This record gives sequence, structure tokens and C-alpha cells, in this order.
Amino acid sequence: MPGSHPDGLRLDAAPTERPHKTPTIPNRTLNCSSITSGSSSYSQINRRTASYNMSDSGPLPTDGTAITVIDPWLKPFTDSIRHRYDECQKWIKNIDQSEGGLEKFSRGYEMFGFIVKSDGTVTYREWAPGAKEASLVGDFNNWDPASQPMTRDDYGVWSITIPPVKGACAIPHNSKVKITMIKEDGSRIYRLPAWSKRVVQDLSVSPVYDAVFWNPPQKYQWKHKKPARPESLRVYEAHVGISSPEHRVTTYTEFKNNILPRIAALGYNTIQLMAIMEHAYYASFGYQVTSFFAASSRYGTPEELMALVDEAHRLGITVLLDVVHSHSSKNVDDGLNEYDGTDHQYFHGGAKGRHELWDSRLFNYGSHEVLRFLLSNLRFWIEEYGFDGFRFDGVTSMMYTHHGIGTGFSGGYHEYFGPGVDEEAVVYLMMANEMLHNLYPNIITIAEDVSGMPALCVPVPLGGVGFDYRLAMAVPDMWIKLLKEGQDEDWDMGNICFTLTNRRHGEKTIAYAESHDQALVGDKTLAFWLMDKEMYTNMSKLSEFTPIVERGMALHKMIRLITHALGGEGWLCFEGNEFGHPEWLDFPRAGNNSSFQHARRQFNLVDDQLLRYGQLWEFDAALQKTEEKFGWLHSPQAYISLKHEGDKVIVFERAGLLFIFNFHPNQSFVDYRVGIQQPGKYKIVLSTDDEKFGGLNRIDTNSEFFTTPFEWNGRANYLQVYIPTRTAIVLAVE
Repeated sequence: MPGSHPDGLRLDAAPTERPHKTPTIPNRTLNCSSITSGSSSYSQINRRTASYNMSDSGPLPTDGTAITVIDPWLKPFTDSIRHRYDECQKWIKNIDQSEGGLEKFSRGYEMFGFIVKSDGTVTYREWAPGAKEASLVGDFNNWDPASQPMTRDDYGVWSITIPPVKGACAIPHNSKVKITMIKEDGSRIYRLPAWSKRVVQDLSVSPVYDAVFWNPPQKYQWKHKKPARPESLRVYEAHVGISSPEHRVTTYTEFKNNILPRIAALGYNTIQLMAIMEHAYYASFGYQVTSFFAASSRYGTPEELMALVDEAHRLGITVLLDVVHSHSSKNVDDGLNEYDGTDHQYFHGGAKGRHELWDSRLFNYGSHEVLRFLLSNLRFWIEEYGFDGFRFDGVTSMMYTHHGIGTGFSGGYHEYFGPGVDEEAVVYLMMANEMLHNLYPNIITIAEDVSGMPALCVPVPLGGVGFDYRLAMAVPDMWIKLLKEGQDEDWDMGNICFTLTNRRHGEKTIAYAESHDQALVGDKTLAFWLMDKEMYTNMSKLSEFTPIVERGMALHKMIRLITHALGGEGWLCFEGNEFGHPEWLDFPRAGNNSSFQHARRQFNLVDDQLLRYGQLWEFDAALQKTEEKFGWLHSPQAYISLKHEGDKVIVFERAGLLFIFNFHPNQSFVDYRVGIQQPGKYKIVLSTDDEKFGGLNRIDTNSEFFTTPFEWNGRANYLQVYIPTRTAIVLAVE
């Protein structure tokens, strides 16, 4: 199918992130009165800037270069940072003057597409500057192009207003519609309305999508308020369609009823929904979007998605949308490609508008109408469906003209500025974040970036791109490399700690040990790297607890715990990885005879009390709930007091807790001395060796540990613990 990779998999263009030295951004409190955004609509400083303290440096510059004061390593690039900030402000000023401000501009869905008045009058507008003629056709007019011809304005916007019919809506609810246009060469083309809110696929005729006029008589009535913005972001990355053990596509309603309670029980406070924006090819994993305003019909109706979000809010769960603005499907009949007959309407023309590795089209972020389309798309998912934020896919591909292909990002700051940067795309991301954070103070935006772009998660008024979080994409690569290429006894404790802490402190990072990328066919999850075929033969509690399964379960818990506690200011888990899902993820496609065998998540394995998967699930639940109680994710960075290569022991403190890890494959330690700053009596609040987590129960969790006032490993006190091989414990002072 056009617009899809032939094997149905999404390929990441960006290379593996390389560890590189970046300065710690000091915590500062901003003199907010000294900065304005340059827009009358957005003069209020974003509250996120309040963490920058200028008591030692005076007021920050107001020209978008404050980040160069906060991070002096950026001073050589002051001109580039100022220029992109100026370009962002020029766009905002232009939109203020020509469109009445970003708030109005980003409500394009109230002007384009189908707008229905209370009396049943329907107005339809579409931007198609390359078309010579345009008509609205559908079931309602027997697909007659002469029946409803559209008129064009000076900006290439076509429109038509259709009066109600006998007191009823001009177009019946759920009837098929299209726009037909005459190209410059005189040929006729048919397209799905670009702002369609409902697109369906009729597989009985052919695998082609149809737009339908969606105007149900009863609008969804929201029942629950949005939850408060989480202090500690614990994200459960989920795909509705795979959320059942059965060999089929799961529905919104089934996810709401069956999966949301599991997520809440685990202790996650946020879900990130993938593959929601309509995509013609299921196996694209949602990354080849064809209709940006339509919620995928394969899972159910728009109202059923609204009910899912509403129920999540009732459970106190924040809901993020995996948004794909980095590229678009190259499909023509059911996508945006060659929409008005040209190759340069929504996208750059020629080679600049093609992503060869992803086989997709690239947006022209310097176009006024493309900005309206994309910014309105963000507003739409918030206003229409109640989403609380976004995870922006493919940010690396957006920000660089080379899209990250063949670029190692070795750490030189010159890689982040200059000719290799797509400034128009960076400015779009700045505008998107500025708009979202000013209109929705509790919004959450996450960037999928492997490049390490400085100031990506710094507010726009300071010269940043404005995201709240970035993904720690080097971390899962490290774990896979360790499991794939080395033995436990060769693991470098210092390198593990370095990779987990090597980030721009002052810019928030979401850590994860594995995500959907590692679950896809062609790769392996941590559980598979650890236990491989024994996941099929020895995960029963009635079978032998083999050395491979014992090691696999122990390290699975330890890897997740140390990544969670040391790796960032947020946490992410892909659906099923919390219990070591025993199968990879592979969507139905020609290469597997359209099988659903691997396009599902077997939650039934967790419920089977005779299997060990439930023990891993129980540990993940305990991990999330321990974090919820102590809040290490929103606490200052950990202090690492020990990285002992011979003993394979790591010790650090964070949020008043003491974390102790023994990665040694066969050596246990009695009365092992570890440093601790705060004196007192300590007790174990989490142990990976607990029997209910599949451990060997060698640690007495009722033990009490008393500090001795003697300096050890740079800490004022020490205490002594028993740490068996391949275990980790977390201690808290009473």
C-alpha cells in the first residue's frame, strides 16, 4: 500500500544516541518581570521558567538568549539561538496581525472541514490552491460533481454552504463524502476532506478509506474533571489495538473496561496512546498518518474514544497522545499527498519533501496554512477528545535537514546549530510549545529526540524549544548492548551510572529500560534477551526454577529499578513489558500472512497464578507505588557514593532513600558497608528478592539498619547490609 514500508515496520532514521558531555544547568529563579514573549496574546511568562535563579547573575536577557547565560557552553551559538527566537516571534506577530492571534489561528477546525450550525446548515471549507475547480460530493447528492460546486477565495480556500433539507441537517449523519477537484491539466481527482473527523475503511470492497460526515444526534457528555498534572510522570505506553490476548483488534471500549483498571492498579499516573491518528495501514504502528483529525475507526467511534479518556480521568490518569507531525503518509487517495494535484501543498516539493528512509512526505513548516493545520491539530485533540498532552514523534527527523540519517551526534555543540538544522521545523516546535503551554498551563509535551539538542526542554522565552520532557533514548540501547554483547561479570558499573545520569540536568528526561521499539519484531525485549526460549518452557511455578529464568527475572527487576530511580525525571513502560511479555510485536501484514499471533498482549499470563509473569507484574506495581510515596522522580538528581567494579555494587541516594544494587553474578556480601548522609534507623521499603516478586527471599525485609557516624564513601555516616547476588534493596529512614 502506498505510504507504508514494505514490511510494515516503522524505521527510525535517527541513529543511536551517543553519550556526550553536557554541562549541568544550575537551578535558578527567573526574574519574570524582565522577559516578555513578544506577543500581546502571550505576554504572560510561562510558569515553567520559575526554576531558574538569577540571584547570582542579575536579570536575564530578553532577546531569547537567556539560555546562553544559564548554559555558558551555548554562548558561541548566541546568534543562532537569537535568530530562531526572532523567527518564532515574527510568526507570532504576523499571526496576531493577520489572524487575530494564535488562539484563534489554532482553531482552524472550527473554520475548515465541515461546520454544522444548529439549524442543520453545513459549511464545508478546504484549502486547495492548486485546484482549478472543486465540488463536494457524497451519498447526499449521488456523487454528482455538478450538484455542489465550491467557490474559491484569493488564498486558495474553497467553500460551500448547504442549507438544511426539510428541517434536517443538509448532510445525513454517517454518510460518505469526498471533495473532487479539477487539476491544472484538466483531469479530475477525488480526495478525502483533509479535516475529516471520521474516516472508515470498507474492507468488503477494497482496502480503501472513506470519509464520512460525522454528526451524531447526541454529543458526548464529559463526566469527569482532568486530574492534576503529575509531579512524577509515570507513563504507560499503550496501543489500543493490541490490548487483548485474542487474535483481533481491540476496541476503545474494551481498553477502557479491561486495560485502564490494570494501569491504575499498577500505579501509573499517565498513559500515552499510540496509533490513534488515522492510518490506513495497521502495520505502520500509526506512524504513517493519513487523516490527522480522525481517531482511528478500527477501534470504534469518536465517542468511544472520548469515553476512554473520560474514564482515565476518573481514575486519576493523565492521557497523552502520540502525535506524528514529523511526516505524513505518501498515500494519495486517502492521505494528504498531492492533495490538490501538486506535490507542494502541505509538503516541500521535490526531494526536500520526501523522507526516503520512512517512505513518507515531509511538511513545509514555513507555510502559513501548514502551520494553521498542524497547530489546529494539536488544539483539536485537546478540545475535542480531552487529551492532556502529547509525545511528539520523530523530533530528531524534524529538527535536522539530514533527519539524523548517518549522523552520530558525537557531542559537539556545532552539530545542533548551523546549516544542518531545519530552522523552520524548530520554530514550528517552539510555536507549538508556546501556544500549548500558554493556553493550557497543565499541558505536558514530550520530545522523541536522540540528538541531545541543547535547550530542547527549556521554555521558549529563555531561548529553548519549549518541551517539558525528552526521552532518554540512549538508555535502552545501553541495556540491550550489555545483554547482547557481554557477560554479567564484564558489566562496567561506572558506564552504567554514567549513561543513566548523562543528561542535561535542568531539562527533564523520561527514562525507560525498553519501549515499543525494543518490542518490535527484529529486536528483542529485555525479557527475551535474558531468558529467550525458556520463557516458553520454564515460566511455570510448577517447573524448575532454572538458572536462566532465575537470572532473567532478577536482572529484569534490577534493570527497571535502577533505570527508574537514576535515569531521569520521568518513567516510561511499554504495554506488557512490565511483566516480561513472552512475544515480540508484529502486526498483520503480507510478510506474516496477515496474522494477529504477535499483534496482541497476553494479559491472561499475569492472571494465571501458576505462572511467574504475575510476579514481575507485582514488582512493577510495587516499584510505581514506592515512587509515588517517596517521589524520587521529581526530586533532585541522585548522589552516587559507590560504583565498585570488583564487587559489581552500585549505591546512591535520592529523595531521602538509599538504593543498593549487587549486580555480581555469583557473589553475595554480608555486612556490606555503604555510605549514607542522613543518620537514623533505616528499613527496607522495596526488595527485588521478595518471594512475591519471584525472588529467593534471602533478605529479611523486617530488618532494621542503624547508621554509624563515621565518614564512608564521601558520606557522613555508614550502615551495613546483606546484599545477595543479583539483588537490589531500597531503604528509607524511619
